[in-house]
Amino acid sequence: MTRAEPFTIAVPESELQALRARLGQTRWADELANDDWRYGVERGWLEEMVRYWHEDYDWRAIEAEINRVPQFKATVDSVPIHFAHIKGKGPNPMPLLLVHGWPWTFYDYFSLIGPLTDPAAYGGDPAESFDLIIPSLPGHGFSMPLTKAGLDVPAHVELFTTLMNDVLGYSRFAVAGGDWGAAITNLMAHTHPDKVIGLLATIPFFPGLDLNTITPGDYAEDEQWMLERQMESGPTVVSHFTVQSSDPQTLAYALVDSPVGTAAWLWERRRAWSDCDGDLFNVYSRDWLCTLASIYWLTRSIGTSLRLYFEHAHAGGMPFKPLHDRKPTIEVPCGYAIAPKEVMLIPRGLAEQATNLMNWNLLPKGGHFSFAEQPELMTEQLRDFFRPLRDQG
Repeated sequence: MTRAEPFTIAVPESELQALRARLGQTRWADELANDDWRYGVERGWLEEMVRYWHEDYDWRAIEAEINRVPQFKATVDSVPIHFAHIKGKGPNPMPLLLVHGWPWTFYDYFSLIGPLTDPAAYGGDPAESFDLIIPSLPGHGFSMPLTKAGLDVPAHVELFTTLMNDVLGYSRFAVAGGDWGAAITNLMAHTHPDKVIGLLATIPFFPGLDLNTITPGDYAEDEQWMLERQMESGPTVVSHFTVQSSDPQTLAYALVDSPVGTAAWLWERRRAWSDCDGDLFNVYSRDWLCTLASIYWLTRSIGTSLRLYFEHAHAGGMPFKPLHDRKPTIEVPCGYAIAPKEVMLIPRGLAEQATNLMNWNLLPKGGHFSFAEQPELMTEQLRDFFRPLRDQG
């Protein structure tokens, strides 16, 4: 049986010195007529962020913060998986697997850890505590090095199911996620209904969903805002999806060599897909954004993180073929928390047909990264959805 070994982040000082040196010697691209970011990241904003990253940001403080959370590494089917595992403080904590996407890291969920594992300390009911398992996707962050190709979404489902069942000993568990994490957890709920207690995701990526066949007529009258949002966000999705699905290795050389390139690639998407009114600081602190870029840079994982797009596209992409023709396709209880600035908006009617839909909540605020953007709101979503399912563990 695979065993999990304790893991502590300890970035060598030489890596931090190399990062500072590269930031201080950045070769800046010329820019014109880009105050509104129409050509991509605006240089003045980026220069100030890089100055902060270079001069003021303290990785060691963040490293110490992260290391206060129990972390482990396990090798599953030749794939190294790094994960945080925080036991809940309560009479019968529910195991909950939280799966991130791209350009996320496991750090996107850190603000939820305290309230979900120790609700009494945050004014909640100790009977609603969770055991949290927060992995880094293979090839992302500290789930390195990636030495195995072909890890598409179904492969991730089996890796994380093995992690939960065989490595950690949870026979049944809850799942939640966004972006790739939504695709992985939706498919996991379909593939392993005997193991999954329930699913809460920000996108209903259910098996059988074909994004190319959705028409404006599929959206209800009160869902017309979804069409407007998709038109608004569409151009910002095409650029990264195209290159990362086609030839990610070519881009990887540039990003792994340049921390500013890595940061620009990540931060532009955070701005475009967050509910921030064009100002990232409305949602994230400078330290938070520098931590996002630092994790990818210091682990040299930005290049391998792109590969999931290639593997997904070359495995056929969506729709994932259902394992059965029964309705609903996902039979375990499903809940979806839909943010107003999400970039992948699926009509409720389609989700009702394909899933055992128990909750469909339109959030008052938030974007594609709602777990990081609105942690208090998402904490309540998780508590409320899984409350009636706690006797099924």
